[in-house]
Amino acid sequence: MFLNTFIYSYEDYKETADWLLNRTKQRPKVAIICGSGLGGLADLLEEKIVFKYEDIPCFPTSTVQGHAGQLVFGKLNGCECVCMQGRFHFYEGYNIQTVTYPVRVFYLLGVSTLIVTNAAGGLNDTYSVGDIMLIKDHINMPGFAGQNPLCGHNDERFGVRFACMSDAYDRDLRALTRKTAKELGYDSFLQEGVYCMLAGPTYETIAECKLFQMLGADAVGMSTVPEVDVAPDRRLRVLGLSLITNKVVTDYESNEKANHTEVLKTTERRTQDLQNLVSHPLDNDNGKRVGSIY
Repeated sequence: MFLNTFIYSYEDYKETADWLLNRTKQRPKVAIICGSGLGGLADLLEEKIVFKYEDIPCFPTSTVQGHAGQLVFGKLNGCECVCMQGRFHFYEGYNIQTVTYPVRVFYLLGVSTLIVTNAAGGLNDTYSVGDIMLIKDHINMPGFAGQNPLCGHNDERFGVRFACMSDAYDRDLRALTRKTAKELGYDSFLQEGVYCMLAGPTYETIAECKLFQMLGADAVGMSTVPEVDVAPDRRLRVLGLSLITNKVVTDYESNEKANHTEVLKTTERRTQDLQNLVSHPLDNDNGKRVGSIY
């Protein structure tokens, strides 16, 4: 039984957005969704205002270890941002509309750029634990079974009925991220590839991993895709980053086992690098500061 089985109305999203706008003077243009163990990204914000999920009208609550469950408003290099310390997952019992609820709220707040991060298992044999993968595309396995957040009634105030997904991950933002990585000396562990989403909460079987590799996936996880599915329809530019926290098991003789503790330990080691990648200011060819990846 899902914890939430109804479809939200425009008025629900607006109630949440208005409640937040009435309690902060900040008007964020960038939203950051933090994956497991990556909530430290919110620590970069200055002039912070924090709202617990349970205090926000109509807002879901996060139940997963490594997700703090709060919305943080603040400034990053002078840019007003809002950061989710903890996202929502299909495997928590929430329906797909609840999982994506915050993205539509962000749109009503005036957000124009969405940065999504996650912890993922490495499917690509050339990837190493601790690599950061720039997401260029995704495979939506739950979507194959009809679990798409855009199913059902479409409200034109939010966007079109049929959203184009061929350019879901903004090309310019990806190029800027590669430039940032080069300036920081992160070339050796920045990858670019395809993210595959499963509903979870079980980790992948060996047979499933081999199938995903055949499909062209480079990393696999249990989040991100529903949020991105909603974003292009809501006119948001998207940047996606996966932290490779473990290598998937593809050998039946292996004794390796994926586990959430391993995921959180890896995120602790690489969190600072991911923070630097998101926040690092950039100079153009003439030495003039042009901002960071957002």
